[in-house]
Amino acid sequence: MQKDVVLNNGEIVILSEKPKKTAFIMKNSLKMLPIAVIWFAIDFGFISASVQEGEMLWFLIPFFTLHLMPVWIWLANAVTANRRWKNTRYFVTNKRIIIQSGFFAINEVSLFYKDLHNAQLNIGLLGKLFHTGSIIFDAGAKENNFVFEDLENCEQIYSRVQNIILDIQTDMEYPNALRPEINEGYKTDYREF
Repeated sequence: MQKDVVLNNGEIVILSEKPKKTAFIMKNSLKMLPIAVIWFAIDFGFISASVQEGEMLWFLIPFFTLHLMPVWIWLANAVTANRRWKNTRYFVTNKRIIIQSGFFAINEVSLFYKDLHNAQLNIGLLGKLFHTGSIIFDAGAKENNFVFEDLENCEQIYSRVQNIILDIQTDMEYPNALRPEINEGYKTDYREF
């Protein structure tokens, strides 16, 4: 079951989205696959040659178990993709952007609107195949990667997110209370989703 998002006082969810399951799982299964296949092929050649000669098997088995780490990492990504999809959810509130993700536990990462510099839409090759796209949020010098990945109807969601960002950042810069009577501004007032 999906854990609810943790909200602050007065915070409401405006938009809640989840990645498309097939696109999310396929993308995570294909990530690192070429490297894993090449790595495994090379190591398999060395393992086969060593087993035929029968030399130093006591050393080669633990060595290649560790040396095949890129293959194990790819395999773990592919096997855990479904569980990570279940725990992945994207939220846009009236105060911040939230990404929930994780495998064993749910990790929640926030990006406040004051730290947001830009948002862009990206539809890659797999996105075209699965009719999905990603919204990338630029937080400047922040180290966290804020991406809503593998969204269906990504163009409509992107447009809505852009409007929300514009309204909220405009209200932060020019609050309604400070606007003159003749200029009523945006009057941003979002309702609970």
